[in-house]
Amino acid sequence: MSAPAKTQRVRLIGGLWRSRRLSFPAREGLRPTPDRVRETVFNWLAPSLPEARCLDLFAGSGALGFEALSRGAATAVLVEKDRPAETALRQTAHLLDAKTATVVAEDALHFLAATPPAAFDIVFLDPPFGSALLAAALTLMEERGILAPAGLVYIETAADAAWELPPDLRWHRQGCAGKVRFGLATSHKESQ
Repeated sequence: MSAPAKTQRVRLIGGLWRSRRLSFPAREGLRPTPDRVRETVFNWLAPSLPEARCLDLFAGSGALGFEALSRGAATAVLVEKDRPAETALRQTAHLLDAKTATVVAEDALHFLAATPPAAFDIVFLDPPFGSALLAAALTLMEERGILAPAGLVYIETAADAAWELPPDLRWHRQGCAGKVRFGLATSHKESQ
C-alpha cells in the first residue's frame, strides 16, 4: 500500500487573488519562489505587468504565473511537464476562474523551440536547481527571439550557481535571499 501523495500550499501575495492559497503536489525539485522574493520581484515588475503577456516556463506551483495574472498581466502561459503538477495547475486555474491562464503540459525546451518571435513581454525562469535547464532555456530564448522588445526575464537560481547571461541580455536588477539568487534581465538587442 503506497502512502498518499503529499500536498503543499503557497499563498498569492498581491492583487486580485491576494491571500488565495495554491495547492500543488510535493515533487522533487518543485519549490515555489519564497514569499519575500516574490514580493520584491513583483514590486520591480509593477510598471511592466499591466496587459503583459507572461510565460512561466517551469511553472511548478504556478506561483509566478498566477501572481502575474493577479496583479494585472493580460495572459500567462504556464508550462509544466510533470503530470501531477500540471493537473494541479489546471485545478488552480479553474478555482481562480483564471480565464487568461493557459496551462501547457510539455517539456519547457520543446515549448521554447516552437514559440514564435516576440511572443512574451515577461518570462519567468525558475528551473529545478542544479539542472542545466537555465542555460539551455536562455540559449533557446535568444535563438528564437521570443522576448518582445523591452521585455523582461526573471531568473531564479541557487545562490552558489555559476552561469552567465547570453549576450543580448543585461541585468536590470538583482537580489539574493538565503540560498536563492534572483534578478530581472532585459534585452538590449534594440540598442546595438
